[in-house]
Amino acid sequence: MKSAVDWAVDSQARTEGLGDGFRRTFGGEPELWARAPGRVDLMGSHTDYNLGFVLTLPISRDTWIAARRRDDRTVRVHSMNLDAGDEFRLDAIEPVAGSRWCNYVRGVAATLAGERLALTGCDLAIHSTVPLESGLSSSAALECALATMFAALGGWSLRPERMALLCQKAENEFVGVNCGILDQYSSCLGREACALLLDCRDLSTRSVRLADGIRVVVCNTMSRRRLSGSEYAQRRAECELGAARLGVRALRDVTPQMLAARRPELPEQVARRCDFIVAESARAESLATALTVNDRQIVGRLCAESFAGARDLYEICSPAMVAMMEAMLAAPGAIGARQAGAGFGGSMVALVDAASTDAFCAAVGKAYGKAAGMVPETYPVEAAQGAEVFDKYRCS
Repeated sequence: MKSAVDWAVDSQARTEGLGDGFRRTFGGEPELWARAPGRVDLMGSHTDYNLGFVLTLPISRDTWIAARRRDDRTVRVHSMNLDAGDEFRLDAIEPVAGSRWCNYVRGVAATLAGERLALTGCDLAIHSTVPLESGLSSSAALECALATMFAALGGWSLRPERMALLCQKAENEFVGVNCGILDQYSSCLGREACALLLDCRDLSTRSVRLADGIRVVVCNTMSRRRLSGSEYAQRRAECELGAARLGVRALRDVTPQMLAARRPELPEQVARRCDFIVAESARAESLATALTVNDRQIVGRLCAESFAGARDLYEICSPAMVAMMEAMLAAPGAIGARQAGAGFGGSMVALVDAASTDAFCAAVGKAYGKAAGMVPETYPVEAAQGAEVFDKYRCS
């Protein structure tokens, strides 16, 4: 089997490989195919659970599922990335201790069943080009592809907004990861050629077209991070405490003026977390405008402010992230660079002059490898369509 990196750029090989994997595992041919993208946040770290704004890009790294119906209410699953399988009955869905990926699959099925949506047994072969635990929402891509496939097999449909909320519920309640809505909304509502400015309070979105000549490049530190860790939970609790002390539902409702006036009422660490979130949400809106009008100076400034706040106020940076930031900013064509996802390692993101994309990637790989002693993954990504059933021949 080809590597995930090969399959990320060779859709014909991926189609053939996933089909072969299905036949080897289950025998016969799949009858339906579904996909859902990962995402990278261009601005808005940790603002989603604070009901603020996020500028998100559903990306051309995605999760594919090949499936076939069964008549016995049994779901059999095989992950080609992990070379691992699972089997469960739709009438008795229980978590599996110590197997998070199995629980994502089971959790989506259990959540949909809880909504009294018709589910049918099936065989599922899964492959993803979203790197695992990299901050690019591999879990949401899996969840949303699964929900899309269960809907197709069952003969029903949901609005993308509703599907995103159910996938978030599966992750929150079945898997036990207290994530916000950003990842699932990005994966379900993606649009080709557009970033999305997501208002996490009313869940409305606005399409944002990046100016010609700007490319988005993902730079994976290869330092894995885990969303359910204690550091993430602590940051969320600190934000909730700050909102409660300030008498608001969420930090989205705090203005810079209010925060400055009432800062002495907050514990110092909580105040720093609030400083970051209030400014970060405003930066998401500002970056959407700057990218549309191609104001590269503002883009660079906003990204620099975001990373400084993530490092000094929210404290979600790691040594690998600092080394990657230095490598990105020193590379040819860099316009702006910052953290992506929840931080604590994983991937980062750069906005790059399109003509310098190859030179940028080469320079980052060399500089980061020397500084960190690890070979990073660097690759440009495009804005991608959200979760969908697709014709495999379209991609071959």
